[in-house]
Amino acid sequence: MSLPRVLNRQNRILLKELSKTDFKLRYQGSALGYLWALLRPLLMFAILYFVFAVIMNFNNEIPHYPVYLLTGTVLWSFFTECTSQGIQATVSRGDLIRKICFPRYVVVVSATFTALINLAINMVVVVLFALINGVTPSLSWLMVPVWILELYTFSLGIAFLLGAINVKYRDITSIWDVIIQALFYAVPIIYPMSMVIGAGDSAARMLVAKVILANPIAQTIQDVRHDLITPETVTVWNFDSAWYWKVLPIAIVIFLFIFAALYYRKKSKYFAEEV
Repeated sequence: MSLPRVLNRQNRILLKELSKTDFKLRYQGSALGYLWALLRPLLMFAILYFVFAVIMNFNNEIPHYPVYLLTGTVLWSFFTECTSQGIQATVSRGDLIRKICFPRYVVVVSATFTALINLAINMVVVVLFALINGVTPSLSWLMVPVWILELYTFSLGIAFLLGAINVKYRDITSIWDVIIQALFYAVPIIYPMSMVIGAGDSAARMLVAKVILANPIAQTIQDVRHDLITPETVTVWNFDSAWYWKVLPIAIVIFLFIFAALYYRKKSKYFAEEV
């Protein structure tokens, strides 16, 4: 067996063990344990549903609004968990990095795998909730994993880039928490895109809608809703005829991931000294 193959096998084993450890430590000492992986997004959904469906009556404007809101909440929770844990992973595994020689990207990927496990659990609930709510299964459901993979790639790119910077400048974690709060309202999680577009279809509103849909987070959430819940959902594919608006979110994801991975690799040689 060649040396590269041995190293690849060792990396896979290390990735598996770190992922299992991260998942266990995340809920260690809590009374409900692993149930928090399910309860956290559900509690957030319940609060948002009460405010925006019961009080503000969004429920009548969007087909299957409970599923619509739950899907957005679950995907948003995945994005925030994936990026936050990934950014902190290199620093939190400082002792391991100083003692063992291995590809540093493994610690970031292992931290984000925990978010993927939580997402898998929550997506089962979303599908069950959709069926109960009267959503009819279709072949478009097969596209959902593709959009989730795109969102994960985008999240991993952010984790690589900001995680590398966070090794030297620990303020990045606090700054990212603030950015996350702002992004929550910039992404159509609780409100429909029809509110952004408005009844008049003015040029300014149309441009704002295009900018929102160009955000890979918004694009993937809307695409999952379109393929899982209702084809009436506004997406980057059916909103504007210009091809460059359609490919912009995917181009952003690809560019960010490649740049971030190369940047992380370049800086990783200094992590043992700086972490």
